[in-house]
Amino acid sequence: MTARLPSAMLVSALVRRVQAEGGHATILARGEADAGAILFAAAERGRISGLFERVLDIDGVYQWAPCGPQTSEKEAEFSDYLDRRIARDPDLWVIELDIADAERFAAETIASG
Repeated sequence: MTARLPSAMLVSALVRRVQAEGGHATILARGEADAGAILFAAAERGRISGLFERVLDIDGVYQWAPCGPQTSEKEAEFSDYLDRRIARDPDLWVIELDIADAERFAAETIASG
């Protein structure tokens, strides 16, 4: 088994990489620094297009799995879902990534972490 990088380090790397590519990343909720779960809202030009959570698959590889509402004309549906998740899990990290193909960026940055 390989060592797991702290969640805070993975989130920081993701934010820096998105910003370096000309996108915008915002931490909406700071979770537990070492082992908090990570969820991101994929956005493009300010419109959220889906939510993804970092999960460990059966082979021990981290993947991004869709969670919550995936398409909605109502921003309130996304924020309501995020509010419920944060209330249930105060250790949860929530990040908004405003960049083209946010899921690819996230996967390339922290899938192996």
